Amino acid sequence: MIHTASKNATVILSVYSFVEVIEDCITKQKSLHAVMPFKKGALISKFSAGDFYDAPNYLTVQTGTHQHITLDPAFLQYSNHSCSPNIFFDTAAMEIIALRDIEPSEELCFFYPSAEWDMAQPFICYCGSRNCLQNIRGAKYVAINIIHSYRLTYFIEEQLKKAL
Repeated sequence: MIHTASKNATVILSVYSFVEVIEDCITKQKSLHAVMPFKKGALISKFSAGDFYDAPNYLTVQTGTHQHITLDPAFLQYSNHSCSPNIFFDTAAMEIIALRDIEPSEELCFFYPSAEWDMAQPFICYCGSRNCLQNIRGAKYVAINIIHSYRLTYFIEEQLKKAL
């Protein structure tokens, strides 16, 4: 389903029960947006593992030392990074949780290091939040006092304990 969004130079590529995938016509970057409101702590959706990999890639979420999964449904891959995330991928319960109240049309973003120890493709973040970390490489590289200000997957919590 393709619809042109108003004035933003974006296109709605697909709509699902709780989200829509939008593409920026200029950058071609895709993003995931809420189609309904969610309250802080709400279950947004269940998910499952699509494919399993021994090493990370740009589409995976880490669930073990040498275990990385793609997300199913596949449209979840369009949830981008933010240093001020509004969602969390709980890989133990296989649930997406709202970290704060979310309004319809708001982009759904998670903190990549919350689920990745050492990322396959580090990048410079331009999220614009006042607590932006700028260099996103994985939880392994985030200062301990900063990483603990985020909600983290069980695997990342365990890795941090081992690192101490």
